[in-house]
Amino acid sequence: MKVSIIIPFYNCPYVDQAIKSALNQTYQNIEVIVVDDGSTQYVEKIKPFINRIKYLKKANGGTASALNYGLKHATGQYFAWLSSDDMFVTNKIERQLSFMKSTGALISYTAFTTIDANNKIIDKIHSQQMNRKKFMRLLSSGCPINGCTVIANMNLIKKAGLFDESLKYTQDYEMWCRLILHTNIYYLDETLVLYRVHNSMGSVKYRRGVAKETAVVKNKYKKFFWLYLRRK
Repeated sequence: MKVSIIIPFYNCPYVDQAIKSALNQTYQNIEVIVVDDGSTQYVEKIKPFINRIKYLKKANGGTASALNYGLKHATGQYFAWLSSDDMFVTNKIERQLSFMKSTGALISYTAFTTIDANNKIIDKIHSQQMNRKKFMRLLSSGCPINGCTVIANMNLIKKAGLFDESLKYTQDYEMWCRLILHTNIYYLDETLVLYRVHNSMGSVKYRRGVAKETAVVKNKYKKFFWLYLRRK
């Protein structure tokens, strides 16, 4: 089964490290798609890998539009998202895909390690497996999933629809809320992603925007979750 690893890129100085971590996966049946979302800086960091990746360029439109552009050009049966400032552990795809095959999961996420600008480990963030009903309640209060830990079956994405491009910051949260209406989201308790915490990251720079959009997503799915929980 081929896995399409999509890396949205916009003026990120860490993009070479992200690409290298994707290409160095122990699981070989992958394609690495870098979507240049109108970058004006650090493009030269991609050049050493250009013959080993799919490099797509588009006008700036935000993370959701970059992910969707990558998805439209993807040929894999599974989708993995890697932010350009984060990294995959070398056996990430192999371990997670094996877990999904053994459990029958159509989508899963994992634990992750936070690192600083110099790749120094800060902390390890874990969650827990829960049934669909409990997970839905958790999503009702906020986003518990790091998007870069997710692998999803491409048919599930096609069935549910692409990322919502009207959302600048919470397109991931909205997607998980939508997918939980189709299937449960499984959890693998292994730290398979290095998540970089730095002052230029979107969740730090645009904290107010994130909070505002989070409230919008909560309100949108509240009625759907309530109906599902009431039936069950």
